Amino acid sequence: MAERKPRKLVTFLASCCVFWFILSACFLTALVLIGRHTLYNSDIPILTPKFSRIVPEKLFRLPNGTRPITYDLYLSPNLSTGHFNGYVNVTINVTSPTNSIVFHSQKLTIVTVKLFSENLGNELKINSVEENSNSQTVNATLNGEIQRGVYFLTVNFSGGLAGRIIGFYRSTYRSENGTERQIATTKFEPTYARQAFPCFDEPNLKATYRVKILKPKDSNYIALSNNPQESVEDVENGQIVTFKETVPMSTYLVCFIVSDFQSTDTTFDNNGTPIPFRVFATPQQLSKTTYAGEVGKKVIEYYVSYFGIPYPLPKLDMVAIPDFVSGAMEHWGLVTYRETALLYTEKTHSQANKQRVATVIAHELAHSWFGNLVTMNWWSDLWLNEGFASYIEYKGVDHVHPDWGMLDQFLVDDLHAVLSLDATLGSHPIIVKVETPDQITEVFDTISYNKGASVLRMLENTVTASIFEKGVKNYLNKHKFGNAVTQDLLDELETLVGEKLNVTEFVNTFTIQMGYPILNVTVEGDKYTFKQKRFLKDESMVDKTNTPYNYKWTVPITYVTDQGKSTEYILFKHTDDSVTITKPATAKWIKFNYDQVGYYRVNYPKTEWNNLINVYTSLSVADRTHLLEESFSVAEAGQLSYEIPLSLTQKLTEEVDYVPWNVAASMLKKIKGFLKGEVETNFKKYIQRITNNAYSKLTWTENVDDGHLKRLARVVVLNLACSVDHEECLAAATEKFNEWIQNIETVSLSQDLRGLIYQFGMKTANESTWNKMADVYVKESDANEKLKILKGLASVNKEDLLKNLLTKGEDESFVRSQDYFSLLAYISANPLGESLVWDYVRTNWEKLVQRFTLNDRNFGRMVGTITSDFSTEERLKEMQDFFAKYPNAGAGASARVQALEKVNNNIKWKNAYQKNIEDWITTNAPKKL
Repeated sequence: MAERKPRKLVTFLASCCVFWFILSACFLTALVLIGRHTLYNSDIPILTPKFSRIVPEKLFRLPNGTRPITYDLYLSPNLSTGHFNGYVNVTINVTSPTNSIVFHSQKLTIVTVKLFSENLGNELKINSVEENSNSQTVNATLNGEIQRGVYFLTVNFSGGLAGRIIGFYRSTYRSENGTERQIATTKFEPTYARQAFPCFDEPNLKATYRVKILKPKDSNYIALSNNPQESVEDVENGQIVTFKETVPMSTYLVCFIVSDFQSTDTTFDNNGTPIPFRVFATPQQLSKTTYAGEVGKKVIEYYVSYFGIPYPLPKLDMVAIPDFVSGAMEHWGLVTYRETALLYTEKTHSQANKQRVATVIAHELAHSWFGNLVTMNWWSDLWLNEGFASYIEYKGVDHVHPDWGMLDQFLVDDLHAVLSLDATLGSHPIIVKVETPDQITEVFDTISYNKGASVLRMLENTVTASIFEKGVKNYLNKHKFGNAVTQDLLDELETLVGEKLNVTEFVNTFTIQMGYPILNVTVEGDKYTFKQKRFLKDESMVDKTNTPYNYKWTVPITYVTDQGKSTEYILFKHTDDSVTITKPATAKWIKFNYDQVGYYRVNYPKTEWNNLINVYTSLSVADRTHLLEESFSVAEAGQLSYEIPLSLTQKLTEEVDYVPWNVAASMLKKIKGFLKGEVETNFKKYIQRITNNAYSKLTWTENVDDGHLKRLARVVVLNLACSVDHEECLAAATEKFNEWIQNIETVSLSQDLRGLIYQFGMKTANESTWNKMADVYVKESDANEKLKILKGLASVNKEDLLKNLLTKGEDESFVRSQDYFSLLAYISANPLGESLVWDYVRTNWEKLVQRFTLNDRNFGRMVGTITSDFSTEERLKEMQDFFAKYPNAGAGASARVQALEKVNNNIKWKNAYQKNIEDWITTNAPKKL
């Protein structure tokens, strides 16, 4: 790290030949601007003008006649007071005559706004500076019209760091000696850069950035930004760190951090050039950064090869932030993470934690190309960023850990969740019109991420991996450092595929209309004829929206037989009434949509379903998983007898693999939740019996040579067994928990099984034991471990202790805001806590809105989470009344629709299928398997 010799900052003049700007030490003195240089002073007096709303309320997009070229940004955060001052000079290009400059600002106090012509010798008079809080803009109206050309917009401002975890904010943690430490950090995606500095906060308004930030003189403190440090200069109240000018990028990718963190340092190979690569964390967590550095290095070197484009920046930092609203954020060159998504150690963290770290890192680093280098033109095409990163992350982790079966895990981690959501009217198209900040943040959801990834996976399989990879490379090279829309990617693939496939039409059927098809099969001899219709969980629901394709899709049908996978797809066009496929003459059986790679469902006649059940053990992991998920899902929609999926579960006596058990456990628990009394007891006994073989093979005993997937399978199977009151399982969990809680300092629990032990060991705990575990939670510094303990505290079978936990959760020193919704989810998942949380949220709604704001999408989705198991008309009416009382949903509008539809479907399921399930259980469950 190169540093200049320190000197006090009173005046700062630099060469006008590089067009920097200069500003006097105080706004009471004259503003002097030479070239593009600035004199910064962190002690500028704050003047507060009055604002009025004159910008039209419906204006959420900036006028298109002004584009930023370069931001010269200075920020002076005070970690103690939680306030900051700042100054920005934006070089702008005015492309059409105008009498006003409109830019974004939110939650900032604007001190002064000035505009200068290109030669900086002429300050242009501004008649008024007016704010519109609804559109989050500031309108500087000029004294007359200015013509096309380059101008300099200078703004002095101040803001607050406290009480938030978006924009520019303060995060705290406790050092090993218990001292509270503060840091300042940022999280700007999608529309929060405007909370840190006045800017043109839209993704297609890319610019370069020259950042200066004040940090404490404390030698432990550092400052970080997207690019490497250029210089450090002493001033009276700290040190100003100057960073090198960035490449062009969108505002949401800008990042700056002031902290006392430490790092593990390495490099990665960037086509023969070593690039500095550092992983930062709090000092006491530094040992947990090693794995992140190892996996990050391998993943990014794989991406350099895959994309065929060198990593575009001169350094890469990854930072674990104690308070972080998302899982991670792909700030270019300075990627930030929640601690649970970056820190890992074999001593305390599970294999699931390890996989989480690997996948999040692989996701964020993929954005360096898909999202950062080439950015969607507007948020409507968010899937270009998030769908691609959500898919390519599996390739990245599979490259590093080929034994993890990541390509099979895609089914349970990404595909199945979105197939469930997308079969409801609460879904939305991948490409959707958004304008307001609430609408923008709302589309960071399962559709943009999971469906986007699933459609890309199907697209790659259809056009072949080599063509897909080449098309992606061509797309990135053509639009690098710029913006693009979906059609730009499709055009590159279209060119490579030729006339064989209309790529645009194929993909559009899945991106511009929501939902997906189910292909119903009729069989005559070796002829399989398919007809398609839209798949909905509730076919009685009427969708009044129109689409260009009338809810028909172009589907690439694949299949697998006992002789292997089909080498070609059969295209079922959206214009076709039906398609007929002939089973290979020597094939004994046929299963369509191999590896569930296509984004569609298949429903067979009963005889064909039974044939597939009979050959279950002959199928691949992905195909076994597919049969389980698809049969239960089609039955849930009333299009298949539950006899098929329940009969299929009998094959689980021969199953030991993680991915199929993941699906089976989820489906069986879901049904169990709807049952009561003797039939629930009988169903639990049935699940115990079909679980016994896997339970006895996996056991609670771990071996050093157990592989990653075996460790994951063990957790799923033991969790299922304990949840259905498997006596041996519960006894083991309770014994291990009691041994630990009585000897916390000396007993070490398995890193993979400790979450289960906390959860099931705490169920029958008394108040004294609960309080003891609560003390352990408070003292614990590891974020992953805290969540496991918190879930344990929420699992207790005592209502008064759950009420106590709800009360404690209001204290941010007990539960960080980032974990608050996890707390509510954990308590509501406890049968004793479901009503408690629902009543609590309704009673405290206004207070929660004030704390989190309606723009918080996690807050918006919280109601859907805590009501997901509701299944009565009474509960549905309570939800409807609650939403009517508080109609402004903010970023949770879609989540409310989804929540109501979910509960409606639960009610209808119980009315339509519960009797069938009970009859099957009565007939089959007592049978010895």
